[in-house]
Amino acid sequence: MAHPWHHAVSSARMHGGSPDDYLAIHRWFDESKAHHGDFRHRALRHHTAGIFECESAFGATIQNSAGRTIPTRWIAEQHVTEDLGFVPSLSQWLSAIVAEPWMMRSRPLSRELEKERAR
Repeated sequence: MAHPWHHAVSSARMHGGSPDDYLAIHRWFDESKAHHGDFRHRALRHHTAGIFECESAFGATIQNSAGRTIPTRWIAEQHVTEDLGFVPSLSQWLSAIVAEPWMMRSRPLSRELEKERAR
């Protein structure tokens, strides 16, 4: 798996400036490695919804040290594409999850609360 620094070096080559200009964005994408150490960590942010979350977190653009204004989405799409070869949708990730019985259990909480209220 690529390290955020290597993604940042790639961003600097692509857009100019220094790798430090881009490192925070690439670290943000890979923060989920702290919770799951293999490729599955990518299911949390490496998709279209993650790209929009990145833009919300960092703003629509950044200004690099060369003075260029770069759309955050370009950097985010680059990260995901470098890792996966394309930008999948969140639906594509979720559709690939194999459902386990514990995932589908739910309580009829609304009915339980209604019964309590009726007493």
